[in-house]
Amino acid sequence: MKTINDFNFENKKALIRVDFNVPLNDAFEVTDITRIEAAKPTIIKILEDGGSCVLMSHLGRPKGVEERYSLKHIVDAVTEVLGVQVKFVDDCVGAKAEEAVANLESGEVLLLENLRFYPEETAGDVGFAERLSKLGDIYVNDAFGTAHRAHASTTIVAQFFPNNKCFGSLLAKEIESIDKVLNNSEKPVTAILGGAKVSSKIGIVENIIEKVDHIIIGGGMTFTFIKALGGKIGNSLVEDDKLQLALDILKLAKEKNTEIHLPVDVVIADAFSNDANTQIVDTNEIPDGWMGLDCGPKTSEKFAEVIAKSKTILWNGPLGVFEMENFAKGTIELGNAIAEATEKGAFSLVGGGDSVAAVKQFGFADKVSYVSTGGGAMLESLEGKTLPGIEAIIK
Repeated sequence: MKTINDFNFENKKALIRVDFNVPLNDAFEVTDITRIEAAKPTIIKILEDGGSCVLMSHLGRPKGVEERYSLKHIVDAVTEVLGVQVKFVDDCVGAKAEEAVANLESGEVLLLENLRFYPEETAGDVGFAERLSKLGDIYVNDAFGTAHRAHASTTIVAQFFPNNKCFGSLLAKEIESIDKVLNNSEKPVTAILGGAKVSSKIGIVENIIEKVDHIIIGGGMTFTFIKALGGKIGNSLVEDDKLQLALDILKLAKEKNTEIHLPVDVVIADAFSNDANTQIVDTNEIPDGWMGLDCGPKTSEKFAEVIAKSKTILWNGPLGVFEMENFAKGTIELGNAIAEATEKGAFSLVGGGDSVAAVKQFGFADKVSYVSTGGGAMLESLEGKTLPGIEAIIK
């Protein structure tokens, strides 16, 4: 696996695919700089070598050229994070972009305009990728969040750099962290799978069931399992067409000696609202008209015991509707348990949009071993798929 540490970038122009798809407010100001900060180590390494950086990214899903999706809006934020004045060119291929790159000196950073202003980017167009390839001497992919897409800038462009392509430090760290959980983990290994639907996690379950010792199930997907086992779930979220699948998963886990842990009690509400009436009941005794929105205190205790014994922990998905204060406790308690285990030497990887949001919201980001930046890419990696953006660098 070639990374930026295998290259000296002195007098070289690095064409770097970053993921600067950051949120903007109505005044076009960046409201979360996490993704920019994540790319900083790669950029600084190249500049310190005496190279220059040509940054390419997408922003949003524009239909053609749309001013509100211009990357010019993020130049100040990138400049501030890097501590280097970032130059900008309002195109990403062609004469204007090529001229801006030609004028770039060692130690300088140039940000190209939004790649998705060209439909050829998402189409994985070879001609477009070749035009991009003219803008650098070495291709660096540091965008894990888009590594599962076979787009021109994430995958196709790599073929024009047969001997001069590598992973940035962020992408390398993502690959190592996932590999550590799936293939080189210290036992016992616990996977926490939360979120709304069993169907969205089935690929992960099938791939990891032989590799983990414990699977903790939480969130809305709990109730598909509980109903499949004959429990009463009231008005809780359920996938009625996945009841047999839930039973199959439980059977497979038994065959593989993997222990599945389901919530034993649940915080229920009479409406999907933070102001709803609530009570705590056994998970399989939810009355009609009520729905489960968080796991209960006995469950938190039970899950914490499993986590305390774990040496490797994967957390993918919250345990309740953590966006509402009254249903966030289960997710917070889980975060505390994982933070404690990590402090005692366990390796903990958090990935998937909602878990990452929860980890940030409740201040656990610095208390776990690694927080993944890629939602869909992380899920596909955990399903055992080789991501096109990663394969393009390796081959």
